[in-house]
Amino acid sequence: MSGGLSGRLGGAEPAGPPRAPAAPRRRRAAPFWAWAAVLVAVLITAPLASVLLTAATPVFSAAVFSTPGGQAWAHILRTMLAELLVNSVLLSVLVGVMAACMGAISAWLVSTCAFRGRGFLEVALLLPMAMPAYVCGYAYVWLLDVAGPVQEAIRAATGLRWGQYWFPEIRSLPGAALMLAAVLYPYVYLLCRNAFLQQSVCLLEASRTLGHGLPRTFLHVALPMARPAIAAGVALVLMEVLADFGTVQHFAVRTFTTGIYDAWFGQGDRPAAAQLAACLMGVVALLLLLERLSRGGRRYHPTTTRNPPLRPVVLRGWKQAAAIIACATPVLLGFVIPGGTLLALMLQSGDPLDARRTLPFALNSLTLASVTAVIAVALGALLAWGNRLHPSRLRGAANRLASLGYALPGSVIAVGTLVPFALFDNAVDAWMRARFGISTGLLLSGTMAALVFAYLVRFLGVALAAVESGLTRVKPSLFAAARVLGRRPGQAVREVELPLARGALLTAGVLVFVDTMKELPATLIVRPFDFDTLAVRVHSLASDERLAEASTSALLIVVVGLLPVIALVRGMRKG
Repeated sequence: MSGGLSGRLGGAEPAGPPRAPAAPRRRRAAPFWAWAAVLVAVLITAPLASVLLTAATPVFSAAVFSTPGGQAWAHILRTMLAELLVNSVLLSVLVGVMAACMGAISAWLVSTCAFRGRGFLEVALLLPMAMPAYVCGYAYVWLLDVAGPVQEAIRAATGLRWGQYWFPEIRSLPGAALMLAAVLYPYVYLLCRNAFLQQSVCLLEASRTLGHGLPRTFLHVALPMARPAIAAGVALVLMEVLADFGTVQHFAVRTFTTGIYDAWFGQGDRPAAAQLAACLMGVVALLLLLERLSRGGRRYHPTTTRNPPLRPVVLRGWKQAAAIIACATPVLLGFVIPGGTLLALMLQSGDPLDARRTLPFALNSLTLASVTAVIAVALGALLAWGNRLHPSRLRGAANRLASLGYALPGSVIAVGTLVPFALFDNAVDAWMRARFGISTGLLLSGTMAALVFAYLVRFLGVALAAVESGLTRVKPSLFAAARVLGRRPGQAVREVELPLARGALLTAGVLVFVDTMKELPATLIVRPFDFDTLAVRVHSLASDERLAEASTSALLIVVVGLLPVIALVRGMRKG
């Protein structure tokens, strides 16, 4: 018995042959389309790299544009660069402050207070998103300029001549800042509204218990906790400010975007335009870095999720009137007044061209927006599903790089698009001349393909963000279940995940479609010769002071811009 026990415990029985070490589990190789997503990201970021390379390498600039350049850049450096930088910074500061005030205050009031018209104003505060800044600026210039109806009414009522009374100059840097803030504050409003609704009710109630009224609670409790939302909203606003061209040009404010356009078309110095674009890229990068550093390692989330529902404070009397005025003023400034002005101008005179001659502008815009939206959604889905099914650091970094275009102005992307296209055209033309004595001319530059590519670089980040947001709500277990049932990865995506993410794909398409319809600087620089869109039509007429004639095309852009607002309203109602 002792021997048997020792055999079992002491291992007296001979051991079997040693087992071979288990082979390492081989990782399934990613399919071709997953690597194609990385290639798409590289192509999208090529214009950004070409801007930096053109600005830093005079030899490369001469090879691309066949001109040495440098003289216009030296002139800009001596006479204009300081003005462009100062105006861009001042405009950004003014718009950032005004947009933050309008967005944060209105979001706080509709989130925490109950007053007459609150439900309507909660939705109406989104309407200025449908109004392009340059369209809003055109309407206010017609309304408030020297020859506008407001000053004419003042002169008729007082009997004074122009110069004998004081009236603020609308075509100025503060005027341009007010126009931009009036249509861009919804970025801050949306993020702050969500932040205020998710804040700890206990903290707000504790502040009121300690004797703090609504203003002090807002300043000392709610506002500091909503700082990340405000900073993110203001960062989006400032990127749109730096990207704006139509408003600042019409208001005679010289910024980097107008400098790029003047260097490209006015002075004919492409390398100088690329160098200004590189400077603007540096300003945008610094802005994003400052926004990230401003938050540091602070925490702004509540320490518990067990909060009672938020009970709005009922406002009466003068407090209710003040809340209504505070929420209605941004809507009036950003949508009602400019929209009503455009409608009155259209009914009064409108575009002198008949429908048959106006229709091509709308068709051009619709065609470009539709093609761009379809391609952007397809590429965004390729990038999102590539990283979802085969995650890696490389694909994650590629997706982030592909999203950088939305943070850059359209003028920068336009210059960056034409640089590689011009290099390709010059190389093909030189090769054809050397081999066959034939000049091919411009194959890609100045074509619709180049314009659509510029739009994709600018707005692919919008499509990718919308698709990724939709995929986060699709459970991975559904894909795994389809695989267990014998479906291949492509079949599982097509039959299971794609139908569930259809809403996100539709949202991405709508956002890209509307942004493409409103895009102006990239269209002006890259568009083919004698190819006008609604945005170009509005800009051309407004530049010639034919604002009444521009009202028809401007209203069409505004009507199309209401599509994402309707989608946001539906999302808010469901939420």
